[in-house]
Amino acid sequence: MQKIRQSRTDTCGGLRIEDAGREVVLAGFYENMRKVSKNLGFLVLRDFYGVTQVVIETEEMMERLQGVNTESTLQVTGVVRERSSKNPDLPTGDIEVVPNDILILGKCRYNELPFEINRSKEADENARLKYRYLDLRNPAVKDNMVLRSKVVSDLRAAMASHDFLEITTPILTCSSPEGARDYLVPSRLHEGKFYALPQAPQQFKQILMASGFDRYFQIAPCFRDEDARADRSPGEFYQLDMEMAFATQEDVFDVIEDVLPGVFEKYGKYKKASTAPFRRIAYLDALETYGTDKPDLRIDLKLEEATDIFKGVGFEPFDTADVIKAVTVHGFEGSRKVIDKIVSDAEVVSGGKSYWIKCGDDGAALAGGVSKFLADKQADIIEKFALKPGDTVFISAGSRAQALKTGGVLIKTIAQAVPGHMDREAYEFCWIVDFPMYEIGEESGKLEFCHNPFSMPQGGLEALHNVDPLKILAYQYDLVCNGVELSSGAVRNHDPEIMIEAFKLVGLGEEDVKAKFPAMYNAFCYGAPPHAGIAPGVDRMIMLIAGEESIREIIPFPMNKNAEDLMMGAPSPVEPSQLSEVHIALELSENTEETGD
Repeated sequence: MQKIRQSRTDTCGGLRIEDAGREVVLAGFYENMRKVSKNLGFLVLRDFYGVTQVVIETEEMMERLQGVNTESTLQVTGVVRERSSKNPDLPTGDIEVVPNDILILGKCRYNELPFEINRSKEADENARLKYRYLDLRNPAVKDNMVLRSKVVSDLRAAMASHDFLEITTPILTCSSPEGARDYLVPSRLHEGKFYALPQAPQQFKQILMASGFDRYFQIAPCFRDEDARADRSPGEFYQLDMEMAFATQEDVFDVIEDVLPGVFEKYGKYKKASTAPFRRIAYLDALETYGTDKPDLRIDLKLEEATDIFKGVGFEPFDTADVIKAVTVHGFEGSRKVIDKIVSDAEVVSGGKSYWIKCGDDGAALAGGVSKFLADKQADIIEKFALKPGDTVFISAGSRAQALKTGGVLIKTIAQAVPGHMDREAYEFCWIVDFPMYEIGEESGKLEFCHNPFSMPQGGLEALHNVDPLKILAYQYDLVCNGVELSSGAVRNHDPEIMIEAFKLVGLGEEDVKAKFPAMYNAFCYGAPPHAGIAPGVDRMIMLIAGEESIREIIPFPMNKNAEDLMMGAPSPVEPSQLSEVHIALELSENTEETGD
């Protein structure tokens, strides 16, 4: 029996012309072979580092590969020589290896693969997720995982350089009202009680500040039972979680503005990133100007107030609207077909209708769209929007919320359809600041926290006692890049007295606060430092850096849109004995498959 040499002298991506004449041992996956004759073939061997051409020149070596399927793992021992026909597109394109021994290390038992490895990104997503171990062999998919590792490593190093200490916080904890559904874990030792997987390390990191740790961070796993989106993975995600004691909003901004641009510039698909200080936009101003609290500052289009000029023209959608907004596109050369598609696409996303008008060729009259309703106001409209021949005005109308939402979607839709309005080769960061502390809940109709209940209200106790709650602002901030929200953060409410008053306004008394947040509340009662933090999403950052449209492209083992792990078969049934151990009896609906045997 021939002895298998498990070591390798070189990788499939490392050999160069200066290695010619050396005997080497390579190991990797059998990618393909072009067979010329019974004693001549060109085999491509692939490993993590690259590919090398192996030239089969004897019947003996060809027989070694008889019946061996592609994607089997091979060990090739042979001599490096210069290629007569070089491949300038490959790092190893100047050389080839002539084998004197080929061993089969791991045989692929299937004649057909579910998809072509190097084109797996074109395959059905469910097939890719089911056979993720094959998908990850694709160098294009693998490169995203390598990128992820390098980005996380650099983030860790950058945080350490700012004197942050990496501390891991518990995975099994108590259920806490964080805004999404918990994943619950039943307790075997404590009948009828449950742990919860943390939606975020929020309370733990604040308790660390009260414990005297000055600067904390971790690449934190977070678990939320929520639906998938293109930029959100169901189940679990990771964030660069950080907190600073004796810190203000400005201190947090300084750290993030130093850490992130360098990482984006170093690894990003685009080599230009915002430098400090990032632009700051008040929450309400962002809505009025961009129609969203996640503005994409690569786009040069903005919303303009147009209620007064379009109101009362005899066109019902305008006359009955609370708010009318306009987006002016100067020098627009689009056809009626292009305009109609912009309006149609915006309606699909926003759920609201939009309208348009053009400035005529003479520059003195309006044409197209709803221009027939605006005959008496043509001159005023042309003057207000500084229109010239060919300029187009897109219009949204309705309630304030609907007009702003539709206008925001119009901005993005126009920028995608009309060249020249988006810098597609940059990362544009901004801070959204001055969020409202409270809002009226859409479902409850009652006063609720707008975002994080642990945020410090601007004005402190005095504001809580004397200001209309809907006008109180919080020291809360969002980090946005290219229209994607990377993170929310806040200056925390570290004072129990202020905390109690803040919760009273939403109908929760001191006992409720103690019951919901006992550890943190009690820790603050022993004297806590002012502190602030943020937690940019690692997955979203890497998605932007890689230039991918779906977050699943940068996660090693993602779930599908239905929160299923198709490769491992999760969620899965469990044995009745396992349920009994944790004191659970299932009551399933008729349409649900029985769990266990």
